[in-house]
Amino acid sequence: MSAKSYYFCRQKENYSQTMTSKNPNLDLMQFVETNILPKYNAFGRSHGITHVQRVIDRSLVIARQLGADIDMAYTIAAYHDIGMSGPRAIHHITGGKILSADLRLKRWFSDEQIRIMREAIEDHRASSSHAPRSIYGKIVAEADRDLEPATVFRRTVEFGLENYPDKSKEEQWERFCEHMQNKYSAQGYITLWIPNSPNEQYLKQIRSIIANKDLLRQEFDKYYDEEH
Repeated sequence: MSAKSYYFCRQKENYSQTMTSKNPNLDLMQFVETNILPKYNAFGRSHGITHVQRVIDRSLVIARQLGADIDMAYTIAAYHDIGMSGPRAIHHITGGKILSADLRLKRWFSDEQIRIMREAIEDHRASSSHAPRSIYGKIVAEADRDLEPATVFRRTVEFGLENYPDKSKEEQWERFCEHMQNKYSAQGYITLWIPNSPNEQYLKQIRSIIANKDLLRQEFDKYYDEEH
């Protein structure tokens, strides 16, 4: 069974077994699993199918906690990195355009909902200079910040190997350190939008490791050796 088929079957089981917990529309899920998620197989391990599934799962948890529209949160998460089919620097803009141009979504959503979902995707990027314009942008932005330390360190190594394969190990280490400092350190640009989320504690752990160069090198070496 493929990853996407397994995920859809698991969601169907959860839907039938947990009727007290609101789940996305099954027809919508079928559409997304068949037409959208497979596209992530072309984006490499750092932004591939495993990543988008984790963002979907976390988005649904947050949406339920906040009482947001489950179908909208699910769809935003599913499309959030679809713009990686183009230049990474503008993938959030491209992704919003792809969603808003997908006329098939009109089966489940109004024009206003589609506008909000497009803006949420445009606003999700960690380096965005402004706060998300809606709660849906905050949900997907928070869900996309997969800050479990092991995941952050592994994805950073994966991204370096995928996009800079000619760099030596020491050059990858330098890029790794620069990214950690610029994004995750106390002076970094990452911002959390949902108060008291698990990400707050994870970010504290990451910053503690960044502050200790020896520990940070151990994390790099571990995942570099595994991935390389």
